[in-house]
Amino acid sequence: MAKTVNFQTEKKLISAFHTALDSATEQESPKVMSQFCAPDLQWRGFHPFNEISGAEQVARQFWQPLKGSLTHMQNRVDILFAGQNSLRNEADVWVVSMGHLMGLFDRPWLGIRPTSKLAFLRYCAFHRVTGDRIVETAMYFDIPHLMVQAGQNPFPPQTAAHLVQPGPMPHDGLLLNEQSVEEGEKTLAVINAMISDLGQWDSGVSLEDELARTWHQNMIWWGPEGIGATYTIERYANQHSGPFRTAFKDRSKTNHVCRLAEGHYGGFFGWPNFTVTPTGGFMGMPATDKTGEFRVIDIYRRAGDKLAENWIFIDLLHFWNGQGVDILARTTGIETP
Repeated sequence: MAKTVNFQTEKKLISAFHTALDSATEQESPKVMSQFCAPDLQWRGFHPFNEISGAEQVARQFWQPLKGSLTHMQNRVDILFAGQNSLRNEADVWVVSMGHLMGLFDRPWLGIRPTSKLAFLRYCAFHRVTGDRIVETAMYFDIPHLMVQAGQNPFPPQTAAHLVQPGPMPHDGLLLNEQSVEEGEKTLAVINAMISDLGQWDSGVSLEDELARTWHQNMIWWGPEGIGATYTIERYANQHSGPFRTAFKDRSKTNHVCRLAEGHYGGFFGWPNFTVTPTGGFMGMPATDKTGEFRVIDIYRRAGDKLAENWIFIDLLHFWNGQGVDILARTTGIETP
C-alpha cells in the first residue's frame, strides 16, 4: 500500500481561512486575519505591496482596499495542496492555493479604473502554517491582467496569448484527501530535473529536445499578462522560452524560498527566484544593462513521468520598476509608493 502523509489539518485551516475572508465585510477583514494569522505575519506580495509585516497591516493595506473595489468578492480556488518544504530539514509545512479572486469591479484599485462589471484577479498563495496559525504568506497576483480587463493595457503585444486562465485539465486540483507519498516524490523529482535544465540555458541540445526531457509534447504554459499562455513544446519554445533566453544575459542561479509537491501537483516561489540583465527585446523594451529581479510562483501538474501544465505568476511590475519604468504610474497616471 502506498504511504501517505497527513497535511489535512493545515489544508482545512486554509480552507476555513478562505471561507471566513469570503464572508467577511471589508471592515471585518482585520478580525479574520487576526483569527487565522500570527500577529507578526510575514507577507510578501507583488508590487506595489511588496513586504508587509503584521496580520492587521496586511488586512488594512491589501484586503480592505481590494474588497472595497471588487465588491461581493469570491475566492474561486482551482488548486489546493500542501507539503513539507523540500528546501528545509526542519518541519516547514506550507499550503498552496491557486485560483481567482472574482468580484464586481465597482471602485478604483491602485488607480485602475472600475468597470462595474465582473472582474478576475488571478492569484497564487503559499501559506506557511505553524500550529493553528498562518505565520508566513507569499501571495502573487496578476495586476496587469486586471488592468487589461479595465481597458488599460500596460504592455505592448504579447509573444503568446493571455485569455482566461483555467484550472487543471483533469479537474482534480483540490487535494482535499491524503495523497500518496510516492506520487509527491515523483512530482518533486521531475520539477527538480526541470529546474536543473532550466538553470543552465545551455544544455548542449536544442531547446525543444531539452524541454522534451521533462515536459509532455502537448504541455500548456499558463503565463502572466504581458507574456501570455502557450501550448505544445514547439510553440512554448518559439513564443516564450526561446525569446526569453535571447532577451537576457547573466542569469543568476535559482534561489527558492519554498519548493514542495503533493500528489500530482507541486510548485515553488522565490524572493526573487533569479536575477538577469536585459539585452533588449523582452516585452518590446530596450536593453538597460541593469540587473533585474524576477519574483515568480510556478505551479505544476504532472501526468505520468512528465510535466503537463504550468501556471506562472511573475511580478512584471516589480521587474520593470527596477528598470526605471513605473508601469502603474505610466498607465493610470497615479504614482505608486
